[in-house]
Amino acid sequence: MTGLQANGEPVPAVRHRLTVVSGPSGVGKSSVVGELRTLRPDVYFSVSVTTRAPRPGEVDGTHYHFVDRQAFDEMVAHGDLLEHAEFAGNCYGTPRGPVEQALAAGRPAVLEIELQGARQVRTAMPEARLVMLMPPSWDELVGRLTGRGTEQEAAVRARLAEAERELAAAGEFDARVVNADVRTAAAELLTLVVGGG
Repeated sequence: MTGLQANGEPVPAVRHRLTVVSGPSGVGKSSVVGELRTLRPDVYFSVSVTTRAPRPGEVDGTHYHFVDRQAFDEMVAHGDLLEHAEFAGNCYGTPRGPVEQALAAGRPAVLEIELQGARQVRTAMPEARLVMLMPPSWDELVGRLTGRGTEQEAAVRARLAEAERELAAAGEFDARVVNADVRTAAAELLTLVVGGG
């Protein structure tokens, strides 16, 4: 039940903006967004659509919306995706409808995607708030990316070069959150997500 303003008109409901969370590989996007889900389960978290086959344990509509290439191409053609990209022969995208419905219903909405997708969302939904998740330091990020010890040196170098390129784009974002501690970063992100305006 919304209250009334002094002039008798109903108080307008809070209109949240879509919050787009991006950042380089190894910065902890999934961990921070996962903590954010725990803090505020009422926030809408976008579920991507993909043409890749489900992996064991993945549930359609929960982890991804699994579609074939024809259906994906039709979504692109009809403008049904806020952003889309192709990786390793598979297509991924963010359905526009559910995000708009959540925002219209007064729910804050969060989308976790890569830099390329964040730039597309900026074009498709200029009012979206873009947040770059940052490492505490470059050395810390290098440690996270090289500490896995499971990849070839060339692959690690490529990931570091990509991370450097993504961090260089931080100026394109509306806000930056440093992930030195997952809980602290999630709390800071939550303030941005539900802060209105």
